[in-house]
Amino acid sequence: MPKRSRRYSEAAKDFDKTQTYEVAEAVQHVKELATAKFDETIEMHIRLGVDGRHADQQVRGATVLPHGTGKSKKVLVFAKGAKAEEAEAAGADYVGAEDMAQKIQQENWFDFDAVVATPDMMGVVGRLGRVLGPKGLMPNPKSGTVTMDVTKALEEIKAGKVEYRLDKANIIHVIIGKKSFTEEQLVENANALLNAIAKAKPSAAKGQYFKSVTIASTMSPGVKVNSASLG
Repeated sequence: MPKRSRRYSEAAKDFDKTQTYEVAEAVQHVKELATAKFDETIEMHIRLGVDGRHADQQVRGATVLPHGTGKSKKVLVFAKGAKAEEAEAAGADYVGAEDMAQKIQQENWFDFDAVVATPDMMGVVGRLGRVLGPKGLMPNPKSGTVTMDVTKALEEIKAGKVEYRLDKANIIHVIIGKKSFTEEQLVENANALLNAIAKAKPSAAKGQYFKSVTIASTMSPGVKVNSASLG
């Protein structure tokens, strides 16, 4: 556990962790509690009232945050021929096919943050499921990363597209920005994510959908959002 600064300890001591806030207030508190000397990452942790073990209650998708995440993403594109040329022209960091799959398998190479693939390449990419899947890097049609429109996919990822999916505890974890963002930027990013997840609500979901929502920075305690008002 990293040693906390006196400033952090003072801020945390006076902070009521049981209190819930509207999104804007929660963001304000997180920024106040983010006292590290580096530009801390701000994340949302959203627990949903679904059971992801059932296919009809899975929640997965992607949305473009209006202000991005504050992190420039390196994108690997699996494509051949004209689509490979298109990907290079659109700003892909790496483009390839079997050669890239081999590099990942043989060299344990993961110098990228997102993967896009044209549908015809999924035979090659599918063999990487065991290594890409656990890292959340496997291309998926639902998140728009298996597509013939590689230019659009690249533009969205570079503009701040984030993917969301349930973990085993039915919680979604997504970066919504950096401490250096303004409160307004963080609030708009948070609301964009919440709206996307609300629209992705499975018809099989019963009862309260948003069980709990917490916003936290890299080093701060979590600040709870009033999830009852979210539905």
